[in-house]
Amino acid sequence: MAAAQKERSAKTAARRKTRGEEEIRLHCMAGTRQALADLMAWSGIEEQGEAITLMIHRLHELGPQKCLPMLDPPRHVIELSQNVSLAFHRKSLLMIQKDPGDEISAPLDDA
Repeated sequence: MAAAQKERSAKTAARRKTRGEEEIRLHCMAGTRQALADLMAWSGIEEQGEAITLMIHRLHELGPQKCLPMLDPPRHVIELSQNVSLAFHRKSLLMIQKDPGDEISAPLDDA
């Protein structure tokens, strides 16, 4: 007689717990999904979990010195052109002139 679905699920859950298995979820954008699909196609891997597991283990094998450059995310550098900077400065001065904000006044001496 075939085991009921609940029995199979319970056995699977117990086996996973014994092995120390833990689910890791990954939410990603389309570009990341496409990159993973490309990596899987290039290597002939059909399961996402297998591909991600292999990548983690291969990076770990490299050690800290060799894997860190691959894990250093690119940073965006924002540089304002002189025209934009000057326009911002002018608008800021105009806004300050129109509404100077809180005025600083010295406390009165009651002496």
